[in-house]
Amino acid sequence: MQLEADQPGRAASTAPAAGLGRWAGALWRYRWLVLGIGLVLIAAGAGLVRLTLGPHVAAVVAERGNLVQTVVASGHIETPYRVEIGSQITGTVADVLVREGQEVHQGQPLIAIEASELQAAVVQAEGAVAQAEARVRQLRELTKPSADQALQQAQANLLNAEAAYQRASKLAASGYGTKATLDDATKNLDVARTQVRTAELQVYTSSPVGSDYVMAETQLGQARATLNTTRARLGYASITAPRDGVLITRNVERGSVVQPGRALLVLAPAGDSQIVVQIDEKNLGQLALGQSALASADAYPDKRFAARLSYINPSVDINRASVEIKLAVTDPPDYLRQDMTVSVDIATARRDNAVIVPARAVNDAATVPYVLKAESGRAVRQSVKLGLRGVGAYEVIEGLAPGDRVIPLTTGVKPGDRIRVVTP
Repeated sequence: MQLEADQPGRAASTAPAAGLGRWAGALWRYRWLVLGIGLVLIAAGAGLVRLTLGPHVAAVVAERGNLVQTVVASGHIETPYRVEIGSQITGTVADVLVREGQEVHQGQPLIAIEASELQAAVVQAEGAVAQAEARVRQLRELTKPSADQALQQAQANLLNAEAAYQRASKLAASGYGTKATLDDATKNLDVARTQVRTAELQVYTSSPVGSDYVMAETQLGQARATLNTTRARLGYASITAPRDGVLITRNVERGSVVQPGRALLVLAPAGDSQIVVQIDEKNLGQLALGQSALASADAYPDKRFAARLSYINPSVDINRASVEIKLAVTDPPDYLRQDMTVSVDIATARRDNAVIVPARAVNDAATVPYVLKAESGRAVRQSVKLGLRGVGAYEVIEGLAPGDRVIPLTTGVKPGDRIRVVTP
């Protein structure tokens, strides 16, 4: 009897367990549906919270600091000028003594041109000079002394002829002399006078102011000029470096026929270097001669060197809307090469203790600038007046105070939206 009484109690105790099992089975069969409903409820709750309190946004803080306004551009390295080296004569290249990229010094031979004809011309010109010098010495050592002696002899003959004429004239006047004797004396006197005049002319022409001597001196000068010319042309057969520098271009080889007007080598002189940059014309108003800059070669981005704005082209390239500027590099580093690409930051202005905000937080900076200011849990549109514009930051002259929190553009927040600010 006791056993029979216990069986209904067991049935009652197992009924709830069976009910739970059925619920568990049902949940397991519809687990994905239940999970989806749960996610929808969670999302709806989160959306309700976001709608009520606003999204989390990372704001930036306006701070005081020093701001440097710069113009950033790319350019290349050049020397202030380049020297094109060519031949001054036409000839065949006997040898090229240097290679491209070699450092050379002033006076160093670079190219040798075949010079046998030029050497022969020098020898011929030297012979002409020797001949002209001999002619001048002949006038000075022989012709002039001979002319002087001839003049003395003629003058002595003239004295004798004058004395004979005087005697014949007196005898004829006294009746002791004949007319024929007087005529002979007269003729001899005239001949003697003519000989003296001829001797005087000979002495004059052979003297330093005379025509023969001047002609001889002129011929000597012409011969010497010809010699100098032929020696100069012979010197042109050896092309040398006009100054220290680096050869950056070579357009000649042994056996080439060269002629004037063709550049055979291009020399970049040693010394100062410069950076040539094309700047957008909209930045022209910020530039002034003497402004400092920092530059870095693209091949050595971690190394920076100083430069100074030294030239602004007075004209604008209409095709590119740009202006060419040049920056002097007074102390170029050793790794710089000609035509190497470099980046420059030109410091155009500086402001200390300015209110600064990142550029990513400023809307419509080029027209009517404004920011989204975080205020009382909302994004409030705030107009600002900008000053200097540095790299990634702006100076705010009006509209913000230090400590104000500003919402960047990338958050997607619009004016009036509720927000929950998170300061990074």
